[in-house]
Order: sequence, then structure tokens, then C-alpha cells
Amino acid sequence: MRLNQKKIIVLVTTLFISLSSWAMSLSDAKSKGLVGEQRDGYLGVVVDSSEARSVVRDINAKRKAIYIELANKNGVAVDVVAKLAGEKAIAKTQSGHYIKNAMGKWQKK
Repeated sequence: MRLNQKKIIVLVTTLFISLSSWAMSLSDAKSKGLVGEQRDGYLGVVVDSSEARSVVRDINAKRKAIYIELANKNGVAVDVVAKLAGEKAIAKTQSGHYIKNAMGKWQKK
């Protein structure tokens, strides 16, 4: 693994620790089955509702800003950072919460 990739993984881990300040609303939405993690590093709407769309919009805007910052600091594309974050988020998703599988379908982990 190249040095940049190792740095990005460390930074992505830090990202998810910093997301804890948003964890309550995100945690609630995940527990209710309204939202789930996607492979692209962004949250997705599982059950279409204004509450789910609001959480997804807010969290994804914050994630994107962090991904851009990490990408710029490390000289890599934003989608590389986002994809690594997506892999990390899916790996950390609790059992019973939703993830989007490789076929693009929502499934409980």
C-alpha cells in the first residue's frame, strides 16, 4: 500500500470519529431503517421520507466537504477518498442497519 493510501485511511478513520458529533440524528435514522451506507462514501435514503432526505442531505454535505479537504491535502481525487470512506463505513455498519450491496439493492447487514 502506498504512503498516500495509508495516510488517507488514517484520515478517513479520523473522519468517522469526528462524525460522532452528528451521530445522534444519524444513529436514530439508521436505527429506524431510514438511511444506509453506500459504497461511494455517502449516505443513502432507504425509506423515502422528509426526515430521511434531510439527514442524508446534511450528512452528505459534511462528508463531501471533508472528502474534498482530505483529497486536496493528499493530492488524490475526491472519489478515491469517498470510496475508501464508503468501504470503512460499510465495514463499521452495525448489524441490522442498511447497506447498499454491489447490485445497488438495500440489505440489512
